[in-house]
Amino acid sequence: MKILFLISEVEDIVKTGGLADVGKALPLALSELGHDVKIILPYYQAAEQAFALSNCIAQQIIFVNGRSYAFDVKSINFNGIEVYFVDYPEYFAHEALYAIDSKVSNAEKFTFFSLAALKSAEAIGFKADILHTNDWHTSMACYFAKHSPLSYEFFAQTKSVLTIHNAAFQGVDKLSNVPSVDQVAPGMYIENGHLNMLKTGLLYADKICPVSPTYAQEISTPLGSHGIDDVIRQRISAVEGVLNGCDYEQWDPATDEYIAAHFSVDDMRGKAACKRDLQKTFKLKVSAKTPVLGMVCRTTLQKGFGYLMPVLESILKHDVQIALVGTGQQDITQQLHAIANAHPNKFVFIEDFKPDYAHKVEAGADFFLMPSEFEPCGLNQMYSLAYGTIPIVRGIGGLKDTITDVDSADGTGFIFYDPSPEALLSVVRKALLLRLEDKKRFAQIITNGMRKKFTWNRAAKEYEAIYKHL
Repeated sequence: MKILFLISEVEDIVKTGGLADVGKALPLALSELGHDVKIILPYYQAAEQAFALSNCIAQQIIFVNGRSYAFDVKSINFNGIEVYFVDYPEYFAHEALYAIDSKVSNAEKFTFFSLAALKSAEAIGFKADILHTNDWHTSMACYFAKHSPLSYEFFAQTKSVLTIHNAAFQGVDKLSNVPSVDQVAPGMYIENGHLNMLKTGLLYADKICPVSPTYAQEISTPLGSHGIDDVIRQRISAVEGVLNGCDYEQWDPATDEYIAAHFSVDDMRGKAACKRDLQKTFKLKVSAKTPVLGMVCRTTLQKGFGYLMPVLESILKHDVQIALVGTGQQDITQQLHAIANAHPNKFVFIEDFKPDYAHKVEAGADFFLMPSEFEPCGLNQMYSLAYGTIPIVRGIGGLKDTITDVDSADGTGFIFYDPSPEALLSVVRKALLLRLEDKKRFAQIITNGMRKKFTWNRAAKEYEAIYKHL
């Protein structure tokens, strides 16, 4: 099949978060299955600095809403896949990918990009069987492929898929701030004069794929949907969750370049060296006996800090060390620094993000905390399993779909469900007690987790089945 993959970032080209991991891994896995995949993304300043490319086709011009947009299209061969860039400097030649400035809103930038990407595909003659869009950034392409007079004829036989990575972000703005759409065009999701890009895409995508089966259920409810449940319930027959994969080439303790020693499920000796290295790096007392809890994430309420902060000092009363790496909300980071200063021998908070820190925590910790308020899929729990670091998670979204509670014979982690600090404290104490009192069971849980694999090949085959059905 011919698959046109629209996404706002791709790892090794431009990246701000986990979306970029998908932007690289899924197209590669689909290509390995034999499909003809082409990726289109904006030509950001970071991409321009890394890849000084020339135009691959003649300049394109879009006329819409009484305005003309002239843009260039550039291309690069990326791991065997053609990646095309929409080069419109006024919108994309900036240091920040999503910064909101006084001139152009994010909604306008990415609505234009969705239309320009479709026009670029037509210009290169790529008549896709499947249009695969991702999150609000590219969701408007599902609408344009069916409604825009600039594109609907070329895409008349194309079926569209919209993957929801995080429904909390929907691309909402005043319609008057989005001149790249016809202001009187029918069918867009407009409420109180505001365009909702994600909901518009959800209305017209032929298939809607949240990034885990449990998240697919959650977004159909008022409590778990961030307000998109009205559209999801309307389109419920088109919804099918597909769990993301994990890049085991990048996250493999047997080959990881960032960690102090290599190890595997069949030879765990290097794990102890990684723990010592983590303790030294974070200036904690080197102790094999003391359990280390790791956490690498954005310091936001989504990641469970509303549950963690009220009980963090209670956890620190135990014989435990905590290594936390992340950036985010200033009110949370200030509290974390204060607690770290009060407990310098037990708790270290590094307000930064570097790949080596993330790998050292995953490899060296005994437990990994993910007490998320919501988690569409999550990747760190998959990394933790691969590194023999037992996850402690809240049973929601992709965390529920990837972790089996230790109460089962094939358990891989500790799960709590109640959204409360007390429930988190209770499950942490349960984890610490099991490690202390049942070393055989603890080792078995580690082995169970390390033998689990969530590959992109599996995810790609699930998408392939969806494409074929469409």
